[in-house]
Amino acid sequence: MKEKEKMIRGENYDPADPQLVLERYRANRICMRYNRKALNEIHCRHHLLKRLLKTQGRFWIKPPFYCDYGYNIELGKEVVLNYGVTILDVCLVKIGDHTLIGPQVQIYTACHPIDPLQRKAGIEFAKPVTIGRNVWIGGGSIILPGVTIGDHTVIGAGSVVTRSLPDHVVAAGNPCRILRRLEIQECSNG
Repeated sequence: MKEKEKMIRGENYDPADPQLVLERYRANRICMRYNRKALNEIHCRHHLLKRLLKTQGRFWIKPPFYCDYGYNIELGKEVVLNYGVTILDVCLVKIGDHTLIGPQVQIYTACHPIDPLQRKAGIEFAKPVTIGRNVWIGGGSIILPGVTIGDHTVIGAGSVVTRSLPDHVVAAGNPCRILRRLEIQECSNG
């Protein structure tokens, strides 16, 4: 099995594999070009990201934007990523329709072994991240590998999401924890 296949499956892989190095370089080059474009060059900027990401409709990403590969990021319809979002998409990051992601949010799928010998050997692995529909993630939040955030959930600014969260909750903190449940009526407006 190739290192790329192992990486996407969440198995131990070698990030120094030449194919993966080239693919990270390609994504970095596209992100750099995107980040240098003026905000009024929307058509050109949008075209660059369409070459990088899997999208299902309209989306807005404010520069700067950073990712490892791009092809492991799936955006639903009407998704907004504010300034400075970083996605380490070693494996799948799925973001549902109508989701708002605040500035400086970081989404990680990449993991390093706890065993120091494996770490020294350069072994990595990953866990996917899934963000539901109509989610709002406040600025400066960090989403850790393997987390699922349910539909209509709100994450307070500056939170560190270490565990999955259900639908219809407001959660915040470090570590992020549920503060309250949302009533269905609160979610149906918009």
